[in-house]
Amino acid sequence: MAKKGRVVVLGAGPAGMAAALSIAQTEHDVVLLERYPAARPAGNILNLWPPPIKALGLIGVDTRDLGAPCQSEFRSASGRVRAVVRLPQEVIDQYGGGFIGMLRPQLYSRMLQAIPDGILRTNTPVQSFDQNDSGVRLRLTDGTTIEADLLVGADGIDSLVRRTLWGEQPKREHNLHIIGGFTFDELPDVPTGRCIVSHTRTIQGSWTSIRHEGRAGYQWWVLGAYDSSKEFTGDLNATATKMAEGFASPLPELIAATDPAHLQRWPIRDRPPLEKWSKGRATLVGDAAHPTSPYAAYGAGMSIEDGYFLGRRIAGVDISDPAALAAALDAYEAPRRPHTAFQVDTAYRLGKIFHHIPAPIRPIRDLIFDHSPFLQKMIGETTPGEILKQLDEIDVTEAEFESRSGASAVA
Repeated sequence: MAKKGRVVVLGAGPAGMAAALSIAQTEHDVVLLERYPAARPAGNILNLWPPPIKALGLIGVDTRDLGAPCQSEFRSASGRVRAVVRLPQEVIDQYGGGFIGMLRPQLYSRMLQAIPDGILRTNTPVQSFDQNDSGVRLRLTDGTTIEADLLVGADGIDSLVRRTLWGEQPKREHNLHIIGGFTFDELPDVPTGRCIVSHTRTIQGSWTSIRHEGRAGYQWWVLGAYDSSKEFTGDLNATATKMAEGFASPLPELIAATDPAHLQRWPIRDRPPLEKWSKGRATLVGDAAHPTSPYAAYGAGMSIEDGYFLGRRIAGVDISDPAALAAALDAYEAPRRPHTAFQVDTAYRLGKIFHHIPAPIRPIRDLIFDHSPFLQKMIGETTPGEILKQLDEIDVTEAEFESRSGASAVA
């Protein structure tokens, strides 16, 4: 039997919950610390690709009817198709769609339902931590301490764990903002089963079918340039309506049908990719490691994948042994860093291409998008390739995990 270790996961977002669920399936003890009174979503709208859906199922989350299956397309504002993301039909059938639309609270609810009793501790803010070869000690704001063999920083873009390991690093402002919302109003002329990402010369305006607690609806978002140094004081509905001018139906109609209580705005920022996620007995997952622009449509998905892979990599490992732990953490992060860095950098570049190039160049850009295979190759073909690679990586990792688990059970 492999030696039992102690793991503390800091932050109960998708990355932290996925890490805790994956680790809970190993021999190690795990505690998930959340600073707020409850694990709560920071946003409203969400999409997931097949790899995180697969990872969720493997760590015990109920993925049935989790979201609305969608075919993803990139279009001009007038509706001209520029790129289509095509996945193999067997992948679509197996994972409930090539791309599923949902509301973030439903993901949280499903993940929380899967967490075993006694693992999640809310109202538990951490003030600091230190570590040495023998362990990690966390100091809570109430003066108490917790000791562990491994600390997992799942504490978001402003991560205490990342800052402690790698120092203070400035956020990279994209000077973009996004307004998003959702509606369950019946709009009979709006098709279902679609994720349509469209652009004018300065604005992205998009919509997606969703499923939420058995109800069908739609989510939408508009994204454009905004000076991050200025405070936003506008009306969300009026601003979104103005940004959606010039877009084909049904985007303007979806915005008009949305209850103001179902609107949200957030600025877009990230951090440049790290060359290393782990140091000593601490590592990072999710936005703590790779905060990502929504242009990737993969931030929450990559966070879930991180948590899944981390748990699998430390299974069967004596994490009290510094050398064994270091090898396991390297095996976790080595394949994740290039994958996540690619997504972060691609999202950053797309934001620049669509929103920050000089005005005289925009007509030329759009001519290329409308009359060449540029976007089809950059997005329509690259995205499926990355998706299939991650599915294959999960298959390999799961087979190794089952082999180690079986060997441990026999021992």
